[in-house]
Amino acid sequence: MSAELGVDDVRDRPERWNVVESSAAFHGPVFGVRRDRVEMPRGDGTEIVGRDVVEHIGAVGVLALDDRDRVLLLRQYRHAVGRLLWEAPAGLRDVDGEPLHKLAERELLEEAGYRAERWDTLVDVYTSPGMADERVRIFLARGLTEVPADQIDFERVHEEADMPVVWVPLDEAVRKVLAGELHNMIACMGVLAARAARDSAFRTLRPADAPEG
Repeated sequence: MSAELGVDDVRDRPERWNVVESSAAFHGPVFGVRRDRVEMPRGDGTEIVGRDVVEHIGAVGVLALDDRDRVLLLRQYRHAVGRLLWEAPAGLRDVDGEPLHKLAERELLEEAGYRAERWDTLVDVYTSPGMADERVRIFLARGLTEVPADQIDFERVHEEADMPVVWVPLDEAVRKVLAGELHNMIACMGVLAARAARDSAFRTLRPADAPEG
């Protein structure tokens, strides 16, 4: 029987069970699918079971909070779920070696048209660890300045062609998350984490370049 665990043990840690066979099932520009056969416990022994793993390049998100305690949300069509979702600015980690906070700065500018003076790490998450290795870092951006459209060298196309922006009071955004009115993971996690950070006077935030655990 395992030793009894307590609150101090509640911390994610690296672990890798033995993979006896692995093969590629699909490879695309954003994600691939890998099929593994993994040795796992069963009773007093082990067995080999199959697991499909979505290999994803990862992403960042930005929860922008202005000096009136409002968060920036933009609406975007998401084909996979067949909905227009209200989201926080976000983007893929598609530039090798680009620091995550620099990617976040770029996404906030390109998608929403703002720059921020203050950047902090808000929360790190795996979006769907039962099937994918995608990880997302969500930043808190403050000290916001709107940038004129003619100073932004970026063309919005496809899903990004028409993304209206609305500033929502943080407490109202929390209510919308808990009421099931918002569904995007980055927006929901960012809003709730920003509320928690604000309630602690932002003392618990990590720096923008904090390592991912």
